[in-house]
Formats: sequence, C-alpha cells, structure tokens
Amino acid sequence: MLSVHSEQLHKTGFPTVHAVVLLEGTMNLTGETQPLVEQLMMVKRMQHIPTPLFVLEIWKACFVGLIESPEGTGELKWTAFTFLKIPQVLVKLKKYSHGDKDFTEDVNTAFEFLLKLTPLLDKADQRCNCDCTNFLLQECSKQGLLSEASMNNLMAKRKADREHAPQLKSDENANIQPNPGLILRAEPTVTNILKTMDADHSKSPEGLLGVLGHMLSGKSLDLLLAAAAATGKLKSFARKFINLNEFTTHRSEESTKAASVRALLFDISFLMLCHVAQTYGSEVILSESNTGGEVFFFETWMQTCMPEEGKILNPDHPCFRPDSTKVESLVALLNNSSEIKLVQMKWHEACLNISAAILEILNAWENGVLAFESIQKITDNIKGKVCSLAVCAVAWLVAHVRMLGLDEREKSLQMIRQLAGPLYSENTLQFYNERVVIMSSILEHMCADVLQQTATQIKFPSTGMDTMPYWNLLPPKRPIKEVLTDIFAKVLEKGWVDSRSIHIFDTLLHMGGVYWFCNNLIKELLKETRKEYTLRAVELLYSIFCLDMQQVTLVLLGHILPGLLTDSSKWHSLMDPPGTALAKLAVWCALSSYSSHKGQASSRQKKRHREDIEDYISLFPLDDMQPSKLMRLLSSNEEDANILSSPTDRSMSSSLSASQLHTVNMRDPLNRVLANLFLLISSILGSRTAGPHTQFVQWFMEECVDCLEQGSRGSILQFMPFTTVSELVKVSAMSSPKVVLAITDLSLPLGRQVAAKAIAAL
Repeated sequence: MLSVHSEQLHKTGFPTVHAVVLLEGTMNLTGETQPLVEQLMMVKRMQHIPTPLFVLEIWKACFVGLIESPEGTGELKWTAFTFLKIPQVLVKLKKYSHGDKDFTEDVNTAFEFLLKLTPLLDKADQRCNCDCTNFLLQECSKQGLLSEASMNNLMAKRKADREHAPQLKSDENANIQPNPGLILRAEPTVTNILKTMDADHSKSPEGLLGVLGHMLSGKSLDLLLAAAAATGKLKSFARKFINLNEFTTHRSEESTKAASVRALLFDISFLMLCHVAQTYGSEVILSESNTGGEVFFFETWMQTCMPEEGKILNPDHPCFRPDSTKVESLVALLNNSSEIKLVQMKWHEACLNISAAILEILNAWENGVLAFESIQKITDNIKGKVCSLAVCAVAWLVAHVRMLGLDEREKSLQMIRQLAGPLYSENTLQFYNERVVIMSSILEHMCADVLQQTATQIKFPSTGMDTMPYWNLLPPKRPIKEVLTDIFAKVLEKGWVDSRSIHIFDTLLHMGGVYWFCNNLIKELLKETRKEYTLRAVELLYSIFCLDMQQVTLVLLGHILPGLLTDSSKWHSLMDPPGTALAKLAVWCALSSYSSHKGQASSRQKKRHREDIEDYISLFPLDDMQPSKLMRLLSSNEEDANILSSPTDRSMSSSLSASQLHTVNMRDPLNRVLANLFLLISSILGSRTAGPHTQFVQWFMEECVDCLEQGSRGSILQFMPFTTVSELVKVSAMSSPKVVLAITDLSLPLGRQVAAKAIAAL
C-alpha cells in the first residue's frame, strides 16, 4: 500500500481541506457538524490523506481564519468555530477512525507538526492576545482527543517557543480579555440562559429582565450568540426569544412598573431576534416554526416586513396597510402626547401600524402640513421608549425609498437619519444605551443597500461594532468574467483559497449563476498545461465548488462534460494533463454530491436564490423501463441464463444498470444526470472512433475505481450499464479482475453474471 501512495507522502499541504474548513468557518457557523464531518472524510478518502496531516491541515485553516477574520463579530465567530466547533468535529472524526488509541496518537502528531509552524502560531497569538495553542490543547484533552501526558508535553514545548516570540504586550492590551477564553466561558452560560428562559415568564419578569440586561452589555451578546451558534444551540435560543416576545403581546391588568418591564422584554427580545437574523441568517429563526398553526408576531413581521440582502419589499403591500382606525390613533399619539403611555400598550400592534403612520406623517411633511420641529418630536417619540418601533419604521422607509426617484428621496432619508440617533433625555427606560447600540447596528444593516445605491451617508452612532466586512468586494466597472479569471489565477498561484477570495467567489456565483460560474472555471482548468498546476487547480476548484456543490455537479455532469465529449472540435482540450484533471474533478464532485444529497443541503446552500435549472426530466429523457420485464429479470435465477439470451430481452438487459434493478428514483435530477452520463460513456466506449474523448472516459473510470470505498454499495458506478463492463475490460489499463469486481454490483444475479463473463474473457 505504501508503494502505491508513496508519492503522496512528501506532500504536506492540502488546499481542499483548508478551503472546506475556511468556507464553513466564514459562512456556515450555524451549520450542523455531521455534514461537515462527512465532507471532510470524503476529501480525506478521495485524496488519500494520512490522518496526522489531515488533522494538521484543519488546525492550519483555523489559525489562518483567526488571523484573517475581520474585527468584531467576524472575529468572535471564528474564535467560536475554532475552539468550540472544531473539537466537536474531531470527536466525530474519531468515531470514523478505527481504534481510539491511534486517533489520539494522530492528533498528537498533528500538534507536533503544528508547533513547528511558529510564525503562524505567533501571529495568531498576537491577534488573540493569548496563547491560542494552550486553549486548544486543553479543549482537545477535555474532549478525549489527547492524553494528559501529550497535552502537558505539547504545552511545555509551546511555552518554550513563546519565550522567543516577539512580545506585543502594550498597556492597552493588558486589560483586554482574550476572546478564546471568553468564548469558552460563554458556552456554559448559554446553557444556563436557556434554562432561565424555560421558566414561567409571568412569575418573575423582573428577574428575567436582569438576565437579559446583563446579556446586552459590551460584547456579551455577540459572544453568547457565537458560542450558541458553534454548539448548535442558536435555534433553540431564537425559539425561546420568539416565545418571550409573544408572551409580552398578551397583557392582563398591569401596574406602571409591570408595564415598563413588559415593554423592555418586548423590546429586548425583538432587537435580539433582528440581530440574530442579520448576523446568522433568517433561516435560524424560521427553521423550527411551530406546527400548532399559531403564527407568532415576530416571525410574521420578519418574513413580510424586514429588509434583507436580496429581498425586495413592496411598501404598498397589505402587510404595511393595517387597521386604519388604529393607525389614526397611533399618529395622534405620536403627534400630540409628549410621551407614550406604557400601561396596556399593545407593542406588536404599534409595530405593525407604524409603517402606515409614517406614511401619513411623511405625506403631511411633504405637503407642508407639519414642520420639521414636529417631525423631530414625532421621531423622538418613536424611539424614546422602545427601539423596536424605530426599527419597524425604518424597515418600511427603506422599502419606500427604493421605489422613489433620486430627487424624491430627501425627506425619507432625513427621517431615517432622525430615527437612527439615540434620544438624549432623562426619562428613558432601563438599558436604553445598550438597546440603542443594537438598534443602530440593525438599522445600519437594513439601510446598507439603499445607501449604497444612492451614495448617501448616514452617520450611525459609532457603536463600537465593526463596520460590515466584505462589502463592495467586486472592483467597480470591471466585467465579472475578468474578475473571476483574475481571482482564480491569484488563488492558483498562492495554492490556497483565503476567506476574502471565498467571499468574492460567492458573490460571483450569485451574480453570474451556476452555469456561467462553473463553465468559466472549467475553461481556466483546461488551459493549464503543467501537471502540478492542474492537480492543484483540481483541489482548489473542488473546494470552490463546495459553495454550492449540488447545483455545480448538475451543471458539470449534465451540461459541460457532455458538451466536451460529444463535440469533436473540443476533444483536443481533453488531452493530458488538463483532461486527467477534469476527469478527477468530475468524479470528486459526483461522489460528493451523491453521498451528501441523501442528507440535507446546508442552510448556506438553501439560502441561495436559485436560477431555475431547466427541468432535468425533459432535458435528459430516460426511457423508463417496462416494469413487467424488469420484474422478470429481477426474479430470474442465476442459472436461468436463457431469459437473458433470448433475442427480445438482450437489448434490454444490455442497457440495464444496477441502479434500475435497485429501483433508484430516476425523477431525482442528480440520479438522472449520472445515468445519462454513464449512457454517454457507454456509447463512447462502444463506438468505433478513438481519440482524447475515449482516453478521458478511461481516466474517469480509473478515478471512480480509485475513489471507491471498499465494499461500498450504492456508489455512482451503479448507474453504469452492464454492457459497459465488457467494453471497459478491452482497455488495457482496466483489464484486471480487481477492476471488474470493483465496477460491477455483485449483490445482483445479473451483476455476478456480467462480472464472471468479463473475468473469463480477460
């Protein structure tokens, strides 16, 4: 075995593993760990990576992510991913590796290698202001991934190394608590908060308010959310806040104090949910919607009224036009009273009615009925007690501004400006400053698109929050195809994909669509002529395609490959080395998609705005076989060879594949595309002309055999028609009993017959 893969061992960098980890850490912190574990295992198997180097690459990617992450929330997300989520991933990987002892040995070896990368570790330590390796080793030891002896030995080595590290102990850094320590402490706190929120809210609302108030201060909220996201608790966290928000909409007789507590609980839960939706995606909140038929206020509001990237709202939609009598009384309330009365106030109704009220007020201002002073008084009223009202008002204004001409926008934008700043007044409710900080960050996210389009500046109070990273990624006035080829060339030169490039590729995939994206990158691959570069390109492309593997695979196997294989003018591009590389990439994509599409797509992939890929059923017609013939074949005994050799059935059994005998669902696009690709391969092998395309088919099949797991059933080879076996065996490289047994399904009588026949003919 060593001689087979000996050329692998001098290779120490594995860009695919690196990119898969970076991609998850940058874009999918809330994702389940299992799909990530399976994807990593798949890469490890396909690329035959030894376990210590595999674990080392995962850690390298984490450290690079930590160093590169944008300040603020981005940095907290990466810290949570590295110190909380990746140890969990390794615990699951340990289950896949046979023999516990060996895996802990491998993790130990990986850390031994990691400690040699002193510059990387020093840079991460400077960034996080602590000894990162120390935290990691403790966490791994706690999870049973390292023995205590190994941990102490490694810690001592790193400690000795750090003495020579460039120390950046400045005074201002001395008091800052490092994020890794904070994240590891935040994780048990999340569990405690979840328990607190399970209690009956009506019994001690003040106590609950204390807990929530504590969460709002400084960066606690983002720390807790990052810890919850990395440990898979964010959904239940959001669910509890939705229930709390709903609880505050039902009121009984109440005192002034109870009314102000209720207003605060409503406001804090509303702001937190908006913040979660903007930081981690709205599907975190809408995922487990209750089936009891009860529709919660916040979910309704978020789906219909909250501006998000890529979601265009209609300001005249009925959801913004509620009960007119209530709107009138709200306008009167905002315009007249110096202060909103809290007792018996229905906050959720005010939030739903505010959009219509703002429209009335805006019209009155446009038509000179109200002066600017009145507008200031009204906006102060809106944001004076609960910040949620201001959020709902701006949500509508953003939708409204989009529909106006450039010269008509001034007053609406001015109104947003008025609502964005805090109110300086003595009698605001508790935790006002903390709530304004979250409100400002929510409004900044909401207005981002509109302000970018109109090139307007609105000064949001400097909240100490990070400005949004990765904005305006694409250079202006350059065709996106140029940007794509440019960034791919840079990534190829460097040998790995960094997080900024991942974001650019993601934006380009959105803009150009799956076919454009995939087709242009494959063209780049086919231009490469140096062997080591084509191999590197395959590893990088596979990891870039992980942005949306399912759709890319459909396009690659369903459109691009058949196009290259059937058009003789393109055959020259399939020569070695780019042809071999493309065959490898196609097999990797096919295997990944096939193994993962039995599971669920990740939330990141569900979020994409799909272009409608044409209906694969009409695109690739497969004659569905007559069931009666199939049944006869299935029930045929192995000895009963005459059924197969009778002339009417021969043509039928010839194009038959194991997938049809296993009755795999052919309405599924991926199965359909695979079945068609193998029919095409079969016809190329059976045809009388040879050329680069027949050579390509051989490479494709060799890669399939090479990547097969021993004894795995239901691989992509089950879509290959049985006749292809005898054609393949004629190819010298494929003529061995081992290959025949690998590519036929021996669990079927027909498969065993075909295999026996082929081996006899060798």
